[in-house]
Amino acid sequence: MNHYIDLKLLPDPEFPQAQLMNALFAKLHRGLHDLRRNDVGLSFPAFEQARHGLGDHLRLHGTAEALDRLLALNWLTGMRDHVRLGELAPVPAGVRYRHVSRVQVDSNPERARRRLAKRHGISEEEARQRIPDSAAKRCDLPFVILRSNGNGQPFRLFIRHGPLLDIPTHGPFGSYGLSATSTIPWF
Repeated sequence: MNHYIDLKLLPDPEFPQAQLMNALFAKLHRGLHDLRRNDVGLSFPAFEQARHGLGDHLRLHGTAEALDRLLALNWLTGMRDHVRLGELAPVPAGVRYRHVSRVQVDSNPERARRRLAKRHGISEEEARQRIPDSAAKRCDLPFVILRSNGNGQPFRLFIRHGPLLDIPTHGPFGSYGLSATSTIPWF
């Protein structure tokens, strides 16, 4: 995690910022997945200033080699008119660190009912009685909206930026560039 690249969304009168960030994140996910990379992390440096969102700024973190290989894949196809791609640069000295992780929330009682009925062989009505609509959980974290590769349904991927830390922790990142155990440099 000694280098980074900034990607900033450009204003577009036809597409809301959140929609562009969803598309950018989906393309990044496919790129990381296709390369089978687990050494690239990401953060949203503007999330604290963005009201209830992730902002217009995505930062990739990794080694120079890992970031070069990701960019060589040309995963930004279709987004180049919407993104200003920064230069590969070394992480500044004296930074702090934080975890940027996915938070899974059971916010869809209908999905939970289907799962319960399938696993326990009960009727939809019995599942509805066991899991009422009021069981839906709310989450105030910012999110991106992606489409499931399995069923094509849209879902919210909630993202938490953890507290600032003085010492980094090293380890793998998932194909979303997120990790609950590994930190990214924060600056």
